Amino acid sequence: MAKSPAPVPNDTPVASDVTASGKGRATPSRAEQEAARKRPLVPDTKEAKARARAELAAQREKARVGMAAGDERYLPVRDKGPQRRFARDFVDAGWHLGEGVMPFMILVIVLTLVPNGFFQYWSFVALWIFILFVIGDMIITSIRVKRAAKAKFGEGKVEKGLGWYSAMRTVQMRFMRLPKAQVKRGQYPA
Repeated sequence: MAKSPAPVPNDTPVASDVTASGKGRATPSRAEQEAARKRPLVPDTKEAKARARAELAAQREKARVGMAAGDERYLPVRDKGPQRRFARDFVDAGWHLGEGVMPFMILVIVLTLVPNGFFQYWSFVALWIFILFVIGDMIITSIRVKRAAKAKFGEGKVEKGLGWYSAMRTVQMRFMRLPKAQVKRGQYPA
């Protein structure tokens, strides 16, 4: 038979270095746990909405400034890459007839308000002639950009659509272009 251990007298001091097992607090009930987890999915406070709106506005402003400056992180896909930057710099370095389309159209609108048929007719004829010259300038610029890109990046490595990209940039007025012009006129890229 197995012997049972001898009983310990009650007057013996208990060792104080024995640590208590467990977490030291009662387990919360299910209702308490569910109440602690409950919170709205979307904070509905005015302060939270205002803070979110301010953060979004700050992010948009940072992206707008970055895009205007030509920072690659903030550019849309159509504007990214060294060849697109080269085409932008090439176009921005020159003078183009397309920059004058909007002012010329405003002039034609003003001339159509003159009650003289002669001015109305010839202003539209001049506008169409000017548009033909703009299209010619777009074609020439496209060819020049592609030729320069082939010389710089290699014969078979020119991106598709580079000529169209540069031609469409010639039609925009310089101060309205995005990304903003990074070079001065006459400062063609090497």
